[in-house]
Amino acid sequence: MDKSKIIIKFLRNNIQIIGLFFLILIAVLSTNLYSLHKKNQINSLEKILENIYLKKTITSIIENLEPRYEVIDLKIKSGETFERILNKIDISEFERNKILKKVSKFKFINKLYKNQKLLFKIDKKEPSKILKFSIQITKTKKIIFTRDILQDIYNHKIIETNLKKIIVYKEAEITNSLYSSAIKLGIKPNIIIDFARIYGFQIDFQRDIWKNDTFQIVYETFLDESGKILDTGNIIYANLILQGRENPLYIFKQKNNFEHFDKFGKSVRKSLMKTPINGARLSSPFGMRKHPILGFNKMHRGTDFAAPKGTPIMASGEGKVVRARWCGGGGNCVKIKHNSTYTTVYAHMSKFGRGIKEGVKVKQGQIIGYVGSTGMSTGPHLHYEVIENGKKINSQKLKLPSGKILKGKERKLFEIEKIKINVLKSELINKSY
Repeated sequence: MDKSKIIIKFLRNNIQIIGLFFLILIAVLSTNLYSLHKKNQINSLEKILENIYLKKTITSIIENLEPRYEVIDLKIKSGETFERILNKIDISEFERNKILKKVSKFKFINKLYKNQKLLFKIDKKEPSKILKFSIQITKTKKIIFTRDILQDIYNHKIIETNLKKIIVYKEAEITNSLYSSAIKLGIKPNIIIDFARIYGFQIDFQRDIWKNDTFQIVYETFLDESGKILDTGNIIYANLILQGRENPLYIFKQKNNFEHFDKFGKSVRKSLMKTPINGARLSSPFGMRKHPILGFNKMHRGTDFAAPKGTPIMASGEGKVVRARWCGGGGNCVKIKHNSTYTTVYAHMSKFGRGIKEGVKVKQGQIIGYVGSTGMSTGPHLHYEVIENGKKINSQKLKLPSGKILKGKERKLFEIEKIKINVLKSELINKSY
């Protein structure tokens, strides 16, 4: 058999293997050619990108590129109005007036307060438009305004957060002051102020509380869905244990209001509180003294309480504000007429409480201002005066009528409520251990 026939026979017998070999060879060559082509393309692209003029052009475009939509999240500053806030936003006067006309129908717009939250979503495509804005009305309620693009009007809806009520029990030893001890426990400042208010009728927080005295408190908290405390409610039970003597107080509903009573059903409420400030030191009593600034002896017709700047000052009784302005040597001062007999004065304030102005009515324990050192003052303190029938008297020696005592059916209902509160307190104490 000649060589040609042998080769032909070999090819016929191995045609599949030979075909597969050529396919693999073609694939390898194609891949290498593609890779070489791609590498050349990349090299070309890199050379283009390295071009200095192109780099500058891209950088300029990126730097001038702004998002079409902007969200502005802010808090209201003291004294700001909604109109003043809108003036800070880059929108047309027509757009501004359109929004003001919409919100003017709502009462809350004239009662904005410091740290109130607002949010605006703006479409910056000319002309700039506010697509959506919201205002936090309370801790649990906000109103959202959304623009209907087709009709070019704002629709609104009110969103309320569902809160869960949790009853909390706290107790502690008073190491420095009631306020600082309570803050260390995580008790909210408004609860501490309320605690001081209900005891302010019978306890002098400067002289009656000693180091290592203790307190107990049961109060309401309201949590949002994430477990964050959004608000606090009533103090259900309170107890100041002073030199081993307990002073328990229980909440009990009276008509439309809640009041606190001692264990014998006697209300702690009197016409005036004994001390209108918590955590203060009696720095200058009523009577003759050498004036710290004028340098000569002069009758001091008030009581001075030294306290850190910013400490809240409470109205010692219900009444009408007849003065809330600068009072010369008294600095920022507030004067409250409680009835035909009593008037009180609070001087040297750093600032007034929210909404405090001449002519408004205040409740007992309401914050009317904050400790400062305005006017003729050598340091932060509250100068407090009590005027009885036009005559300034010593507030620390003032004897006021006792609160009412529950009788009959009311007393029976109170005793039942007192038992329930004591059981609740015991359960909360057991849970804490």
